[in-house]
Amino acid sequence: MSPDLPAALRLAADRLLDGVARKGLAERTAKISSGYRGGATSRAVVTDEADAVAYVLSRLPATYAADAFVFAELERMAPDFAPRRLLDAGAGPGGASWAALETWPAIQAATLLDSSRPFLDMAAKLASEAGPTLRNANFLRGDLTAPSTDWPQADLVTASYALAEIAPVRQAETVQALWAATDGALALIEPGTPDGYRRILAARETLIAAGAELLAPCPHALACPLIPPDWCHFVQRLPRSRDHRLAKGADLPFEDEKFSYLVAVRPAVPTLARTARVLAPPRVAKPAITFKLCTPAGTAELTDVPRRDKAAYARARRLDWGDALP
Repeated sequence: MSPDLPAALRLAADRLLDGVARKGLAERTAKISSGYRGGATSRAVVTDEADAVAYVLSRLPATYAADAFVFAELERMAPDFAPRRLLDAGAGPGGASWAALETWPAIQAATLLDSSRPFLDMAAKLASEAGPTLRNANFLRGDLTAPSTDWPQADLVTASYALAEIAPVRQAETVQALWAATDGALALIEPGTPDGYRRILAARETLIAAGAELLAPCPHALACPLIPPDWCHFVQRLPRSRDHRLAKGADLPFEDEKFSYLVAVRPAVPTLARTARVLAPPRVAKPAITFKLCTPAGTAELTDVPRRDKAAYARARRLDWGDALP
């Protein structure tokens, strides 16, 4: 699945720039980035439509790309999973919903839940360029820290870059509520920082205790074998448009979005067998390729594939950071 924004979403984002001063956009982007780095929530840093526009131009491409990566892995490992109902919790401007519809076009009903009115309004505006499922979605204002009976059941539930907005003492309750709303698969995506990984690790413990089956990236439900300061995260490269570069004050034509994630499924969802996963960029040297792997046995270890084993080496050269072994 491509990390590029879908054509309809790109068109909708471009239309947001009509009459918008690029200098003001860059200033708002800097303010939003500073707020998030300081630990502020979206409600504090995205206060109006202009802020939401700045977020769409500066952050939506990267969060969409991370979501697309995770959904592609869910689709690969559960090829018969065919969700019809989507709950996008902490939806922001709706990037995860767009990624889900790109992965599973047969989704028939979508609910986008967020506490931010500017984000929900922006999600609805962007969805006006989408297909009928998103155009007719339920844009529900609600607080993830206060689970409600208004949350619908869904085959696919996702919370993308949302747990960071919740106080640590409330995160387990939110994860439990998200899992209770899940009839098929739950995908959690967080920034690929040590803090983001710690949130994913805490959610992992909550979901294991609730009887969930871990699908990805973990090939096991044992204790995570990584020892701090190491942490589990992955990367998705995405292209930057000219306006994306201007909004972020960036020169490079691409961006590497680092993220941590977890996919859990109900036992009734048929899945492929879990295999070892590559946890870091492979190291290519003259005698061998070295992989850092998380294994089904619950260990993290280095494995060499020697060049002299031509068949295995050819297969190994196709593997990248984040891939599961065939």
